[in-house]
Amino acid sequence: MGPEIRFDRVSRSFGAVTAVDEVSLTIAPGSFVALVGESGSGKSTLLRAINRLDEDATRSGIILLGGEDVTALPPPLLRRRIGYVFQSIGLFPHMSVAQNIAVGRRVRGERMDDAALAALLDQVGLPADFAKRMPRELSGGQQQRVGIARALAIEPEVLLLDEPFAALDPVTRDALGKTVRRLHDARGLTTILVTHDMAEALLLADRVIVLARGRIVADAAPPELAAGRAGLEAEALVAVPREQAARLAALGR
Repeated sequence: MGPEIRFDRVSRSFGAVTAVDEVSLTIAPGSFVALVGESGSGKSTLLRAINRLDEDATRSGIILLGGEDVTALPPPLLRRRIGYVFQSIGLFPHMSVAQNIAVGRRVRGERMDDAALAALLDQVGLPADFAKRMPRELSGGQQQRVGIARALAIEPEVLLLDEPFAALDPVTRDALGKTVRRLHDARGLTTILVTHDMAEALLLADRVIVLARGRIVADAAPPELAAGRAGLEAEALVAVPREQAARLAALGR
């Protein structure tokens, strides 16, 4: 099972702008947590702080990964424990799918055999023969599946997802969300998903944390949020998918 992640009065500032403001939070081992909030709420900054991708920020507070202070770990060793999936995908265009997936293993001096590669492609819903393709030959959804496979190839304890589905069409987005949730359960990961989409957060996560102005303004299980029991700022975000669902239902009457 993935490790506990603990934030103790964590702050991150960029010049005069405070992106994260004294956040204290404990994420249980093996849980799937969604960070939700409007643009500029601090959710991506908080996520990036876990694997120290925020070195350009003014920092304070402590982040513990499995009880270890992340700043005490050399970045390469820390990042071997963490799979990271970006919104922009970031596949190397000059490398095949197989080479992109295996890049983390190769950096560690390890080889990924064909059977392991085929199994990983299957887990993210791609045929084994995609291993030979180049990124330019793939759709956006297929590229993001490769990105997820690349993150999982290092056999991480933690999976961090920073708006990974934002640029995808609704059908692909829904399918990939289900894939990520299935892989989280199968591998016993500790997973954190950053998303603007409250419906996505409610349907995928065990726990939803709403940020505004760099602070936590709501922290609840999806049923509590859906029932409107998590405060006004959370309710404003939940109201959007609720209203959309009502309007769609009305169209079918």
